[in-house]
Amino acid sequence: MSTIERRRTRQIHIGNIPIGGGAPISVQSMCNTKTTDTVRQIRELAAAGCDIVRLAVPDMEAAKNLGNIIRQVKTPLVADIHFDYKLALEAMTQGIAALRINPGNIGGTERVKKVVAAAREGGIPIRIGVNAGSL
Repeated sequence: MSTIERRRTRQIHIGNIPIGGGAPISVQSMCNTKTTDTVRQIRELAAAGCDIVRLAVPDMEAAKNLGNIIRQVKTPLVADIHFDYKLALEAMTQGIAALRINPGNIGGTERVKKVVAAAREGGIPIRIGVNAGSL
């Protein structure tokens, strides 16, 4: 048995897609469209074999529109949040399947704790992304 086969992670789910823990590799992509074209692109990505789609959530208008998008697609969505922890909180209220945050750029420890607490309460996985500029 190889090292990779022995090394198992705890399995989580993004929507109905299992991640880790021996689950098959899933395909994730990110939309590069304006909000008005997002549903179309999510459907095109799903038709091409994409399992999970990540969306940039640049402002509160986008965060509040997530519920509308979620109701129109079957593919689990991940909200990509930068600079404002309130966007993450709203995304979770709207029913997002997962978050991608950079703790170094959403406003400090207390705000990160609020996001983590809400995600824990809602059973929403968080992908942590960092870069040198935010450390």
